[in-house]
Amino acid sequence: MMRPILRIPFLISLFFLRAFAQDHYLVRAPGAAIQQITSRYGVTLVNSLNGSGQGLHVVSVPQGWNGAQVVQALRSDPQVQWVEHDDALTVPEATAAGPQLRSHSGHLPLVNFQSMLYYFGSIAWGAYVDQPAASLIHVSDSHRLATGEGTVAFLDTGVDFSHPVLASSLVMGWDFTRNWSGGSDAPDLFQSTTPMLAQSTTPILDQSTTPILDDSIVVNQSTTPILDDGASFILSQSTTPILDGFQAPHAYGHGTMVAGLIHLAAPTARLMPVKVFSSDGTSTLSLIISGIYYAVDHGAKVINMSFSFGGTSQEMTNAISYANSHRVIMVSSAGNNGQAIVTFPAGYNQVMGVGSTNSQDVRSSFSNYGSVVTVAAPGEGLVTTYPFNRYAAGWGTSFSAPLVAGAVALLVDMNPNISQAQAAQAISHAASIGQGMGAGRLDLLQACKAMQGDNGGDTNNGHN
Repeated sequence: MMRPILRIPFLISLFFLRAFAQDHYLVRAPGAAIQQITSRYGVTLVNSLNGSGQGLHVVSVPQGWNGAQVVQALRSDPQVQWVEHDDALTVPEATAAGPQLRSHSGHLPLVNFQSMLYYFGSIAWGAYVDQPAASLIHVSDSHRLATGEGTVAFLDTGVDFSHPVLASSLVMGWDFTRNWSGGSDAPDLFQSTTPMLAQSTTPILDQSTTPILDDSIVVNQSTTPILDDGASFILSQSTTPILDGFQAPHAYGHGTMVAGLIHLAAPTARLMPVKVFSSDGTSTLSLIISGIYYAVDHGAKVINMSFSFGGTSQEMTNAISYANSHRVIMVSSAGNNGQAIVTFPAGYNQVMGVGSTNSQDVRSSFSNYGSVVTVAAPGEGLVTTYPFNRYAAGWGTSFSAPLVAGAVALLVDMNPNISQAQAAQAISHAASIGQGMGAGRLDLLQACKAMQGDNGGDTNNGHN
C-alpha cells in the first residue's frame, strides 16, 4: 500500500554571519612568520591550512578588541600578504525564500513505490531510478555513451557511507569540522553541540525538506524524504527533526541527498565526501576554502558546491583559480532567493552556476536567475538517497547542481582531460527555455553528443 508523501521545501542559501565569540580572520603569510605575527599583535593562531592551502592561517581576535584596528595593523605588516574576515556562513531559520518554496513543493510524481531495480551494481528504489526528472534530462539515454568517470568531490554535510546505493561508489574524504579522515555525517547525530563554530551561529545550505522515517523520524531541511516501502519523510526549515527520540540537526542528510543525485546521473563515477558543513547547516569561509584545496590535491576532477553566499572573497577566489588551473571542473547552486542576483561561488567565472526548473521546464519561483546561471536542471521533488537506507525528495538549487556535476562526470568519461570551458560548452547543449536560465534546462544526452563530436566520434570511455 502506498502512503502519501509529505513535502516541505529544503532551502540552503549561505549568508555571512559575524557571530563568533571571538572574531576570526584569514591571514596569508609565510608559515615561518605566523608565530611572530600572532605574538606581535596579540592574536591567537587557530589553524593553518595544509597542502596547497599552505600559507593561509586562521587567527582569532579576543572579544572586546577592535577587530578593524587589528586588521589595519596586520595589513600594514610587511610579512602579511592578505587579511580578510573568516565569516561564519549560515542560513537563517526563516528567509524570504521559505514561503516561496512552500507553494512549489507540489506533488511527488506518480511512481511505483514498491519496485526495486538493479542500478549499476546496487539495488535501488524504482522511484529514484525512474523518476520523471531522470527521463526529462535523458539519464538512461546518455548512459549509452557514458556512465561517469573520475572523482566527484561534494563539499557538504558529509555522507552515509553505509547507504547501499552509494557504498560502492564512495571513496574516503575528509571531515574539516572535526579534522579527521572520512567525511561521514554519523557523528553529527550523537552530540548535542557543533564542535566547530560558536554557539550563536545558525544553519546553512541550499534546499528544502522535512523527513519522517519509519513514521517516527523527522528531519528538518527542505527536502521531502521518503522511506522504506513508501513511508514518507520530509525535510523543512521550520520543523525540528527527531530520530528515534534524538533531535537531528536541521540540515542532516543534505550531503547524502546530493551524493545520490550525482550518482543517479553518473553511476560509475567515484564520490568523495568533503565535510565542510556541520549538520546544523553551519560552516566558515576557511573550511570551504580548505575543502576546495583538499579536493583538488586528492584527485577530484569535479567539485560540487550545493550552497551559495552573497559576498565574494579574495581567498575563495584564489582557491577557485587553483582548482581551475588544475583542470578541476566546479559546479555550484545559484541560490534560492528567487531573484536576479549574483551569488557565490556560482558567480565566479570558473564555476558553473545552476538554477532550478520544474517538470514543465518552468523556472522554479525560488530559483535565482540571470547572469549567475550557466544552466538549469530539475530541482523540485527530486527523489534521492537519505541516511539509514532511506530516500528523500528535495526542492532547491542544491539538488539541481549535483545533476550537473554528474553530467560533467559523464563528459570526463568521454574526455578525461576536459577543461572547465570545454565542459561548459558541452553542457550548454541544453533545452532552451529562456527565463534567465542560462543555456537552458540540462540535457545529458545532448551534452554527451556534443562531447562525442568534439572527440571526433570516439567516446573512449571504456564502456561497451
